[in-house]
Amino acid sequence: MNVMRRPSTRSNLLNRCHSLALGLVVAMVLLPGGAGAQVAIPQAPPVDAESFVLMDFDSGHVIAEKAPHAPVEPASITKLMTSYVAFHELKRGNIALDDEVLISERAWRTGGSRMFVEVNTRVDLESLLKGIIIQSGNDASVAVAEHIAGTEAAFALLMNEYAQLLGMNDTFYVNATGLPDPNQMTSAHDSALLAQAIIEQFPEYYDWYSQREFTFDGIRQHNRNRLLWRDPSVDGLKTGHTEAAGYCLVTSALRNDMRLISVVMGSSNEESRATSSQSLLNYGFRFYETYALYDTEDEVATSEVWQGVADTISLRVDAPVFVTVPRGRFDDIENTLMIDGDVIAPVAEGQVLGELTVTLDDEELARRAVLAGNAVEQAGFIGRAQDRLKMWWRGLSGDG
Repeated sequence: MNVMRRPSTRSNLLNRCHSLALGLVVAMVLLPGGAGAQVAIPQAPPVDAESFVLMDFDSGHVIAEKAPHAPVEPASITKLMTSYVAFHELKRGNIALDDEVLISERAWRTGGSRMFVEVNTRVDLESLLKGIIIQSGNDASVAVAEHIAGTEAAFALLMNEYAQLLGMNDTFYVNATGLPDPNQMTSAHDSALLAQAIIEQFPEYYDWYSQREFTFDGIRQHNRNRLLWRDPSVDGLKTGHTEAAGYCLVTSALRNDMRLISVVMGSSNEESRATSSQSLLNYGFRFYETYALYDTEDEVATSEVWQGVADTISLRVDAPVFVTVPRGRFDDIENTLMIDGDVIAPVAEGQVLGELTVTLDDEELARRAVLAGNAVEQAGFIGRAQDRLKMWWRGLSGDG
């Protein structure tokens, strides 16, 4: 086993190293560079909510939570998935922002919060999406659902398909609005996953969630997310309220390149869901920090190659690595790179060769597959024979 000191930088935290150990698994552990005085991290503040989640956007690390998987009615938080499905349809070219959507009587008659579209008129899709996101229009939600899938029920099937793809295992949709239905459920955890997906996959539309007001047909309505007025770092996402669900808020904020997602479900009133969300965001930004360790193009290490035209091969990860840690604990991170036995040529670029695990105090922060960063062709007969002899001698002598 090679043991190397981990440099304290935001990227390329592993120096080049060679896997020299004998056996089916080779481990390279990078130890702390010397921990300083640790700062005590208090518990998350008490908030008025039946359940909540505070998650870092980049790492997906959950900083604080309460009953994260408890089933709750989503109310208008449902419209996050309604817009998410629409964004996918836009990306695929199945619909366009300038589509003229016919408003059905069913959409027009839908109760609750409304955009105030008129029956048998045509409204451009972009306005309807802004009516969903900013005004929380139930009529607009039904109109968009019918435009995409023919019926709201068929659209709900699409919503559930995307929920499964995102790993939203606590969620089931029956409508596009969030109007009460005993079968429609989600969780704080799933709502955070959905918010993360919207921000990551559709940055071109995310700005709509930060707009404070929208005027349609002479009727101006304000975004119900009070934090958009109170905190300049907050830029989304969606409120919700029904008698059964209570007051809910999914929001996100960006400060100093760190983005957090807060989900508060089941608060007692509109003001409480805002102050509870603000308290969680302030807590996360004050006591935690997120680091970008590796991108997919970074060389995280090198490994010895046997029977190849080259002696070493570059190693990279299959996905970017971000970690969220308590402030002052970055130097205590441990990165363990496991190579699955001897690397023997030929090796294809992108071939899985092992796994990288990042931990803090035995808690796993990230796990990524380790790939070959370049191809290594097989050596000729003599080169292969020489390496086989070296490998045989190494095993015989126990020199690993």
